[in-house]
Amino acid sequence: MSIVTLNDRAVRSVTAFGSIHTGSMVFIKKLTASSSGTLSFVDGASSVVLDSTYKEYVFTFKDIHPSADGASFQFQCSTDSGSNYNKTITSSFFRARHDEADSIASLAYAGNDDLAQSTNFQNLAIEVGNGNDECCSGFLHLFNPSSTTFVKHYISRFSNYEDDSIARDENSAGYMNTTSAIDAVQFKMSSGNIDSGDICLYGIL
Repeated sequence: MSIVTLNDRAVRSVTAFGSIHTGSMVFIKKLTASSSGTLSFVDGASSVVLDSTYKEYVFTFKDIHPSADGASFQFQCSTDSGSNYNKTITSSFFRARHDEADSIASLAYAGNDDLAQSTNFQNLAIEVGNGNDECCSGFLHLFNPSSTTFVKHYISRFSNYEDDSIARDENSAGYMNTTSAIDAVQFKMSSGNIDSGDICLYGIL
């Protein structure tokens, strides 16, 4: 195999690099919170698709604002069309923090926010502020939820305005330890309601 080195002038002169497949996002459903206890995406209900149509699904979250100060934004999954949100999850969670006064700057594993074979809801963004200008935003990837062979992996990343004026970059990844098909996903705050915000679901071709 040969290695070709291109200088800056050579790269600028290239007119095409060939076809690169990146996959297309297909919009499926948008839910808007209004003092909502939970927001749920259930396959086959209200035009939601969460089945073998796509092998990857992406949820995007815009300006998720809690009613309770310092509440955490969470999710869980179901294999029975939303009758129970209690799948066994093993996950990791780490975050970077930096405050407005430039007195806190850290990158650390957050052991209190991971799960180890637990049926609890998984934190996505923690200690979200409920001030008028405070919220969290981010995304969640769910991989091949309809598989009946493998466990169901997810990754998430959030930008969060924490309740004590700290910017958080929060990252989680893990798996639902089930070979049953995931057919519903629910989101909520650890306390209080989702006061406002949008959640959109996309399928990835």
